[in-house]
Amino acid sequence: MQKLFKDFFYFSRGEKLGILILIAIIGIIFLSGYIISVWQHKDGTSEVDTIAEVAARQEYEEFIASLKETERPQRRRYTSTGYEEEKIPVILKTFNPNATDSVTFRQLGLPAWMVKNILKYRLKGGKFRKSEDFKKIYGMTEEQYALLSPYIYITPEDTAYNTPKLYTPETPRTESMKYTTGTVINLNLADTTELKKVPGIGSGIARLITGYRQRLGGFYQIEQLKDINLDAQQLHAWFSINPEEVHRINLNRSNVEQLRSHPYINFYQAKAFIEYRRKKGKITGLKPFSLYEEFTETDLERISHYVCFD
Repeated sequence: MQKLFKDFFYFSRGEKLGILILIAIIGIIFLSGYIISVWQHKDGTSEVDTIAEVAARQEYEEFIASLKETERPQRRRYTSTGYEEEKIPVILKTFNPNATDSVTFRQLGLPAWMVKNILKYRLKGGKFRKSEDFKKIYGMTEEQYALLSPYIYITPEDTAYNTPKLYTPETPRTESMKYTTGTVINLNLADTTELKKVPGIGSGIARLITGYRQRLGGFYQIEQLKDINLDAQQLHAWFSINPEEVHRINLNRSNVEQLRSHPYINFYQAKAFIEYRRKKGKITGLKPFSLYEEFTETDLERISHYVCFD
């Protein structure tokens, strides 16, 4: 009988090793189950709360992804017609074509090959002495020039030629060419001809003001001239403003492109307005957006002058 038991419990070295490994695996399975259970309950969070937290995080991530989806930079890829350019969001602002760098040119919507031609022209000593000269850039279309011309600013130093000129006596200016001190004009209604009668304002600045005014929908305060790098304090005495003349954008009817075309609303803010309408219905005010990270208090204050909800 003793020999029978001995034979029954006798294991070879390989069998013993297999049994030990099996015991170790069983121990690891039971231990990992215990560790997972402890980890799930160590913060006292219930399963219902965990599911709600996961759903909320997923909804937020989907919202952020939707904001960045259409603005994601597109890498150059080869097509049957060659390489496609990387698309960069257009940011219109005042620029001097004689001093602007390549990055700013690209942000203004110009393709890389055209920017390269401009820089080569400048490197060889070429200068843009008036805004119309910029139109002569090879490949520049009428639409591109019409869009950029209000933002072109040529400094007085760039307009001077190095070649000597014949002396011509200056024609004395008559008082009617410029307004006298005390004259006040409506900043939202004055055209370029009237603006040029204000001391210190020439053709370039007059076009800059009217172009920016059109994009804004009108000025609600004279201090907005600082947006285009003008001395609002110096010009304050010459202008008046009627806030009721400002054109407002309907936040419940405008699409993303219409909203982002306004200087005070960027792409992510426009998407936030659209997403709010989709999820919660009609927008009745800007207060809910103070909780959004896309908006600052300054953003909402400026935007409030240009939006309506009817």
